[in-house]
Amino acid sequence: MITETEITMSASPARKTPLFWVPTTYFTMALAYMMLTNVSAIMFKNMGMDNGKAAEYASYLILAYTIKPVFASFVEMYKTKKFFVICAQLAIAVGFVGVALVMSLPGYMMILMALFWFISFLGATMDIAADGVYVTSLDSKMQSLYCGIQSLSWNIGPIVAAGGLVFLSGKLHTDFFHHDPKVFGADWMDAWRVIFLIVAAIIALMAGWHLRTMPDGARAENTPKNVGEALYILRDSFVTFFQKRDVWMMIAFAFLFRLSIGFLEKIGPFFMVDPVTKGGLGLSNELLGLTYGTYGLIAVLLGSLLGGWFVAKRGLRPSLFILCCAVNIPNASFLLMSVFQPESLWLITAGVAVEKFFFGFGSVGFMIYLMQQLAPGKYTTTHYAFGTGLMGLCMMLTGVISGHLQQLLGYTNYFIFVMLATIPSFAVCWFAPFHHQEDAAQN
Repeated sequence: MITETEITMSASPARKTPLFWVPTTYFTMALAYMMLTNVSAIMFKNMGMDNGKAAEYASYLILAYTIKPVFASFVEMYKTKKFFVICAQLAIAVGFVGVALVMSLPGYMMILMALFWFISFLGATMDIAADGVYVTSLDSKMQSLYCGIQSLSWNIGPIVAAGGLVFLSGKLHTDFFHHDPKVFGADWMDAWRVIFLIVAAIIALMAGWHLRTMPDGARAENTPKNVGEALYILRDSFVTFFQKRDVWMMIAFAFLFRLSIGFLEKIGPFFMVDPVTKGGLGLSNELLGLTYGTYGLIAVLLGSLLGGWFVAKRGLRPSLFILCCAVNIPNASFLLMSVFQPESLWLITAGVAVEKFFFGFGSVGFMIYLMQQLAPGKYTTTHYAFGTGLMGLCMMLTGVISGHLQQLLGYTNYFIFVMLATIPSFAVCWFAPFHHQEDAAQN
């Protein structure tokens, strides 16, 4: 068992430069999150689960990340933030090994979901502690300097998970285990066992790296000293949150801005891999990993960079409705693909890339609005977490019902429903309150 003293002594001061630990920390956070909430849905689909259950089960795993603010104060109370990061990463690695092993057991699904649920809370704890190390170890200048690296590193995680590892699952299934890629069922367990062992090895390696390179993280000024103080801070943060002017409009914005994306997130990959006879595009896991998980996520990254520049030039208030259009209108590319079911991989990739690029471009507005309008006040960090938690709640609830709705409606009618689900997003953007002065836009 690793002790706090060993963790403290292992980090050489010469190797605590943020460049050694910031990129790997945020990559690891994203890798664990994507494996649980996104890639698991594709695995469930491969193993023969219908769309309703696959989307529902994967969406439940978002809950721990949604309620992070509730137990964040308790993580802050004990030992060092680094201690929690290392222990969480090692436990996550062991958990993913367990996932690989239980797949061979009869009636494995209940044990598998229990393990995933446990790992999701470990992942949320890792996120809390890692963000704490970042905020308390770097001054404001260094935080700004490494913000881009932090974001880029996080975005590499989805590319590796939903791109590289999904691609590899298909290659293993077809070329190594010699199974039929067009048949969903238990044969897919062979490939996915290997994938989860690879993820476990990567996260264990990251834990060893961070043991040597990550600073301990300082205790925040308002860190509670006992459970009573933690409960008081949590209660006070809730009270002050609901005392904000026009708070219900801001809550509606946080919950509804990405409503249509919540309905699209799990169903998009299912649409790609379902056979043409069922209304899908009939892609293999390899092609899904390339088009949706690699090119699509690269498009998100490019869109995010340009979206940030766009808001910096114009300011958020005059840009917000345009950003909402960018998030929602390109969802029509999935409706068009469901109607015409193109065979050309170029057309499919273009359709995915367009939707993902504009999603990245528009989503910048959501994060900036939370930072500038919802979060300011006595508990800025906690209130920002409330906002992202509301977004996570939206993604979880829409994900839980999305597969069942798709099965009921079929793909084309479902994507029409997704377009109708954009209407609340436009409404909350139009009426979104602005009570705090924006930083002046650069001309």
